[in-house]
Amino acid sequence: MEPTPQAPPRAARPGGRTARTRDRVLDAVASLLLEGGFDAVTMDAVADRSGVHRTTLYRRWRDTGGLLADSFDAAREHPWQPPDTGSLLGDLTEINHQIVGALTAEPSITRALITASFRSPAAARALRAFWEDRFSTAAVVVERAAPTADARTVLIASCAPIFYELALMRSPAAPDIAARYARIGAAAAA
Repeated sequence: MEPTPQAPPRAARPGGRTARTRDRVLDAVASLLLEGGFDAVTMDAVADRSGVHRTTLYRRWRDTGGLLADSFDAAREHPWQPPDTGSLLGDLTEINHQIVGALTAEPSITRALITASFRSPAAARALRAFWEDRFSTAAVVVERAAPTADARTVLIASCAPIFYELALMRSPAAPDIAARYARIGAAAAA
């Protein structure tokens, strides 16, 4: 059953107390997730780690799914611009290098959040919104080089195999992985 929608939170002053509280809470979520995975992210653990009262956590985020979803929302709010190397292959390769870096970092908050999204419907919805945002933003690299190609298909052809190999299969990152799959994406644009 879907929870009853609540009134949207009031707008916060940039850098105000609400923003500082959110930062502390999301930092706590990230550290708990990295240390112990999904099961370590409980409302009590986040309250203890962040120093934010449980009542505030429940009022603002309602449950751990809300905390994880807000983590994805915060990542989506972080500015990202697609590369412009002068070629589609170069742009796709650079995007793939960024993905490889995010998935192979130790510890990897990217891997931890993706894994958590399999356990939380709210986090899964937020992850889909994150990907939609990134696909929309990255579409320009395809549109510049191949205006008639379907940008989403090209981006998925280029990026999805990296997620499959590194996040799902847990394979080590081959030195050429970014360029290898970028070539497949560029071929899909042709």
